[in-house]
Amino acid sequence: MKAKFSEDIVPISDFKVNPGKLVKHVQELHRPIVVTSRGRGVAVLQDLHDYESNVEERDFMKAVVKGIVDLEEGRELSFIDVKKRLKIVE
Repeated sequence: MKAKFSEDIVPISDFKVNPGKLVKHVQELHRPIVVTSRGRGVAVLQDLHDYESNVEERDFMKAVVKGIVDLEEGRELSFIDVKKRLKIVE
């Protein structure tokens, strides 16, 4: 999902003229488009499924890093303690 600058940077005026074409572009190629105004990036157009996947992946990675930090700082629970906290009875 790496951007191709020759294809994926679009002035806002082009976006206004044919938004459907750009939406189709991001859906088919799975690459985001940077929308610019006066030569500066102002927005990103991205396929919704790709966006949701990115958010899910980022949240997962944050949780993994937090778990590693917790382990390194001695904040861990035994499996029995976890089951008690979750009220899981065998």
